[in-house]
Amino acid sequence: MSPDDAALERLGKKPILRRSFGFVTILGFSCTVLITWEATLFGGPSGIIYGYLLVWAGMLSTFTTLGELCSMAPTSGGQYHYVAMLSPPRAEKLLSYLTGWLTLTGWQALTASGGLLTGSMIQSIVLLTHPEYRENMRDWQATLMLWAGVALSYGINTSFNKLFVRFEGFAFIIHILGFFGVILPLVLLSDHVSTEEVFKTFSNLGGWPTQGLSFCIGIMGTVFSFLGGDGAIHLAEEIENAALVLPRSLIGTLLINGALGFAMLIATLYCMGDIDAALEEDPNFPFVAILRRATGSTPGAAAMVSVVIVMTFTAATGCLTSTSRVLFALARDRAVPGWRFLKKTSPRTTIPRYAVLAAAVIAALLSLINAGNSIAFDGVISISVAGVLGSYLIAASLLLWRRLTGGIGQPRDDGSKTNTIGTDLTWGPWHVRGALGVINNIFTCAYLFFIFFFSFWPVQTPVTPQNMNWGVLVTGAVVIFSVVYYFIWARKVYKGPIIEV
Repeated sequence: MSPDDAALERLGKKPILRRSFGFVTILGFSCTVLITWEATLFGGPSGIIYGYLLVWAGMLSTFTTLGELCSMAPTSGGQYHYVAMLSPPRAEKLLSYLTGWLTLTGWQALTASGGLLTGSMIQSIVLLTHPEYRENMRDWQATLMLWAGVALSYGINTSFNKLFVRFEGFAFIIHILGFFGVILPLVLLSDHVSTEEVFKTFSNLGGWPTQGLSFCIGIMGTVFSFLGGDGAIHLAEEIENAALVLPRSLIGTLLINGALGFAMLIATLYCMGDIDAALEEDPNFPFVAILRRATGSTPGAAAMVSVVIVMTFTAATGCLTSTSRVLFALARDRAVPGWRFLKKTSPRTTIPRYAVLAAAVIAALLSLINAGNSIAFDGVISISVAGVLGSYLIAASLLLWRRLTGGIGQPRDDGSKTNTIGTDLTWGPWHVRGALGVINNIFTCAYLFFIFFFSFWPVQTPVTPQNMNWGVLVTGAVVIFSVVYYFIWARKVYKGPIIEV
């Protein structure tokens, strides 16, 4: 038995999934799901420099905390497993169940959002090359393209393991080379504004009473560009030497993507020009108009936008992968309806193909909201932030509590069960020691609470049904449904992470 399989059995889980990822390939997967520099192009006025630095620092702290947790328990369950092992016995079942549903809902919403983003960007490139398309541009067209993208993502996800790993490796290469393919023409060919305009200009486009409040609400766009970095955590059972490779890949992802995103943000602000004119040309993605003006060439801008479209598709494909693994892990522990069906894996590839299929179908169904009302779909986008970050917050808070009360011991190699329900807690081979670990953990909790709170605020005042942030309603509905469902049915079959071996 390999050391990885032995470590998984210590968590009580039977090794099923094939380990095909190493450090470089899982780093590539993480970077291409996060796509920070590509998402920075979408940010517009909300992607301000100081907000970006705050979010980057906060996410680096958060991923350091998550790295400690996944080193302790490298399992596909991720956050809900961490909550189950860290919670007090009376609350471990309910809290882990709620965390699992928040994680699943957030990732499912992120999959649908990524697919819709790809479809909408295809519309923008058509608009760029054929301006007359504006009169026939409809929301349902983006929905149909999402369906096509989800179908292709499903095919890629259920292919041979090695083929999927190679796909992610290819995407990582495009992610790095594409950065230079976009930023160099943008910087070298466009006119530049002054440094004072870039670093000293603040705007309050939402009509909020103070600049500080506007700043807090405005950075949510930057938060979205860092969302999804924990996708690799849910592939833990498919990674070699996961207890060490996973934390290192998480930190590496934040450092690489954060640096690329910051460079792209600075370049875009210097080269933005007249943002009102860009918004008039393409109200959905003004960066498309910015690239066209910078290069002075429609085909050149179309080629640059095509790189971004390819990367948003690869990100959506990675989101489907991570969502399916969360669903598989929950089904394995009997936490979702249809768990007997959803936990099955392919005998040929060991991929949980029914979980992949279910995640793809749900993403397609969620996109119907956009076909009916694109404003209502904003609520789906909001739950991706609230669901994922909410699950981080619960896990990080419990880790801080255990840390301060001395509830986590040093690693041991006696082969006994650890880091699951009913067992002792031990650190993994990677964690931040001493006071520095406590300080980082406190900062993580403070940052996540701050972002979670402001993720529900509308972007402007006065608030109307059209600009209302419906994320609070959707998140509340998920929490209420999961709690009610737990007490009516799930508590009878869900006992927390099941000890299989």
